[in-house]
Amino acid sequence: MELFTVTLPSKLQSTAAGLAALMAQYTNEDLHIVTATKGQLVQFDLESEGTIKCQSATPYFQLNKHGEMVYHSAAKALAEFVVANLESEMLISIIKKKYQGGHSTDVSVIEKYCSQLMQDTNLDGLNAKFLDADRKRRKLKVAEEIELYLNENTRLDLGGIATFRLHGYRHELGDIVEYALDEYVLDKQYQEFISLLKYFVGLQQSKVAMVHLVHKGNHEFILYNDQFQLFEPKPHSDRLVAEMLETEMNIEDMVISSLIAASPKQIVVHTQHVDMQVIRTIETIFDNRVSVCSDCMLCNHALGEWNDGVTQP
Repeated sequence: MELFTVTLPSKLQSTAAGLAALMAQYTNEDLHIVTATKGQLVQFDLESEGTIKCQSATPYFQLNKHGEMVYHSAAKALAEFVVANLESEMLISIIKKKYQGGHSTDVSVIEKYCSQLMQDTNLDGLNAKFLDADRKRRKLKVAEEIELYLNENTRLDLGGIATFRLHGYRHELGDIVEYALDEYVLDKQYQEFISLLKYFVGLQQSKVAMVHLVHKGNHEFILYNDQFQLFEPKPHSDRLVAEMLETEMNIEDMVISSLIAASPKQIVVHTQHVDMQVIRTIETIFDNRVSVCSDCMLCNHALGEWNDGVTQP
């Protein structure tokens, strides 16, 4: 007896055998139906390229007894397949609708923002657990809707399901796209602001020969002149630049405001964390004026003793 048939989108037809095996695995594990006496109660066969048919395999199968669990198990496998193989395409479709008129490059970048939010492999600890739980929850949303569909239909077009149904799942992807769009716009505005600062820095004349920027740890920095005396530059003389710095820069980046006001010819950054965002930003704005030190004797002395309140080496 045929229970249902699944048809894959044309571009995913080559994965049909893998999906059939996954549905069989989930069904067998959930029902514990592989036994010496009854054998396998259902089987998943490739009918044609991209088409999988699920049908009862022995006379022991009873629809009223086993059918609900078969639909439940197959829906879980299909949900895993959708999230793994169709989620990216669905995100791009949603982005294009929400970001109409945007350049294709922007759409690609926003999709990467979404991917980072949903599956950042660099995270660990609680953040990684949160992402894992979030992915499981998305798969559960998909599985619930597919299971309801299988209980009422015997033909399931996976491409059509992903495009026109899965409303709860698509709504959640829409929320992720909205958040990614906000992040993208903010980052784009910030990068434009940084480019403008770089332009202003290039126009102004240097006021001091050299400054040493010492990273104390976390987000704390201390500025010293070339004699290793505490250095507090005067506010920037250009009112427009001063207002821009005051309104746009966050607390961590106030050190950039100080450097722009000082307008040094050379900046030596002493830090053990060369990849910090604020340091990369300083390198972007001041370009070849910046050198970063993380292991010289002066640097080690500064990072050790200056943290204890010593202001002279």
